[in-house]
This record gives sequence, C-alpha cells and structure tokens, in this order.
Amino acid sequence: MLCVRAWRGLSPLRTGAHLSAWKQTQSYTAAANLDLSGIYPPIATPFTAEEEVDYKKLEGNLQKYAKIGFKGLVVQGSNGEYPYLTEEERVEVVRTVRQSLPADKLLMAGSGCESTRATVQLTEKMAAAGADAALVVTPCFYKGKMDSRALIQHFTKVADSSPVPVVLYSVPANTGLELPLDAVLQLSQHPNILGLKDSGGDITRIGLIVHKTKTQDFQVLAGSAGFLMAAYCVGAVGGVCALANVLGPELCELERLCVSGRWEEARVLQQRLIEPNAAVTRKLGVPALKQAMEWFGYHGGACRSPLQALTEAETQQLRRDFSSNGWL
Repeated sequence: MLCVRAWRGLSPLRTGAHLSAWKQTQSYTAAANLDLSGIYPPIATPFTAEEEVDYKKLEGNLQKYAKIGFKGLVVQGSNGEYPYLTEEERVEVVRTVRQSLPADKLLMAGSGCESTRATVQLTEKMAAAGADAALVVTPCFYKGKMDSRALIQHFTKVADSSPVPVVLYSVPANTGLELPLDAVLQLSQHPNILGLKDSGGDITRIGLIVHKTKTQDFQVLAGSAGFLMAAYCVGAVGGVCALANVLGPELCELERLCVSGRWEEARVLQQRLIEPNAAVTRKLGVPALKQAMEWFGYHGGACRSPLQALTEAETQQLRRDFSSNGWL
C-alpha cells in the first residue's frame, strides 16, 4: 500500500510555492497508485453513557476487525455519526484508528464539511492524523444550489489542496442529493481524485460510470452490501458496507466469490444479505447497526442524541431480518 505521508519530513529548503507543488506531486502520484479494491466497514463510533467517545471500546472493535480480511476501514463516514462529532473528535478518532490499524490496511477518513474551506482544512488534518485517502461527501445544506458547477468547483478545490487522494462520496439517502453523472465524469479526470463511493444503489449508473471512466483508472466502490454483487458485475472494485461491521467475514467471502467468478454461490450469499443490510441502513439506520453489532460480539451501544435507541418493536423486526436469513 502506498501512503503519502513522507512530505511531513521535508527539507527546510522546500518552502512556499515549491513546497506546495512538491506536496501536490506526491499526492497525485499516490492517487495513481493506490488500489482501493476490497471491502471496508464504515466503522461505528462507540460512546459512553455520557455520550463521550469511548476510545477503549473503539480499540476493542479494531482488534476484532484486524482479524478479518478487510482491505481497510472507513472512519468518520455516515455510520460513524460524524455530523454529531466535533472537528477535534473526528480527527482524534482517525488518529486512534491509525495507531491501532495494521500497516497494510488502508484508512479512508471522512473529511467532508458544508463549506469548501472547512473541507480543505479538515482533509489536511485527517491526512496529518494518518489517513491514506479522504472520503468527501457532497455538501448538501443548500442542496438546491448544489448543481454540477458548484460541486465540480468544490471537489476540485479540495483535491487540489489535499495531501492524500480524494474519494468522492454520493449518499443521496442522507444528503437528498446525488452527485450528478456529468460532475463525476469531469472530476474523474482530476489526478488526485481516486474514485467514488456510490451509495445510491442505481446499478445502471454505477455501470455507466465505470464504462465512461475506464481510461481514467477511476475506481468505484459500492456503498452498500445490498447491491454489492450487482456492483461487481458492472465493474466496481469493492464496497464500503455498513453490514461489514456485523458480518465482515461474510462480506469478504462475497467479494472473493465475485472476484473469482463463482456467481451462483455469490448469488445465494448476496440474497441472504439483502434484508439484514436494509435493516441496518435505510430501514432502521445507525441505531440498528449498533444493536446488531452487540449481538455479534462487537461494541455498538447507544448513539449520540438526537438519534434514539430502537423501540422494542423495531428491535424484534431487526432480529427477524437477521434470523430469517440464518444469521442469528
């Protein structure tokens, strides 16, 4: 795995514009060589009873994930409750994960903010904390004005300044905004934009993006386990899947089956993952993911408010979605 942290120890002779240009060259070189292929859990953030980040329980989860064949981890994605964390907490969680993560595992850190300026600054901090790549979500508060022109400018400025490669993040279920196809295609040409995590679930769109960017070495990751096999069929290289927090070995097995062309076995496994995946994502969300983690021996626990714990009826539904597919 190629990292781009060497620029931190530069000779004092490299200053000003020369330093900026050198850093940019190093980042672009990394983007051209970083292989994203594989499965990543977008890890949850455990909290104490007082809603403080529970770093001890986080370490416990990391030790268990280190034994699974993940390509790496996504830290401070949607499942990490990043909108509810301060900037300092977001960076500290990434730093903690990097210290525990095996050197051969890739760390992708969510650094998206609403303004371009804040995103540039946080991306630099995530890189300094040890991130190998930055996962940058679409800004969406003024979503009516977030057209292709605005988004292309935003991601271009972030990628121009980032000391690590950038991965675009389109998650319309949370943002109400899908990164437009024409914006993806233009941004794919940027030397420091490595790929896209697409959580929308439109397989024709994913296939078209793969087809239209095949000369750019642009890498597409499925943003959910529910359509992972389908995404592999149309050229995705991996997945960032909430369900991998719970059924990590099974998601890695699905990856192995798809990559080796064992499609019939992959289909059977994929079908058993659809309902539990829907339960911990669009149906019941992060509280359900954390509850399922508890059932499977991980530290999930409570969410930070205003997210609420599942009701008894929701908990029973979640259990049925796992048990009816043979997971519990």
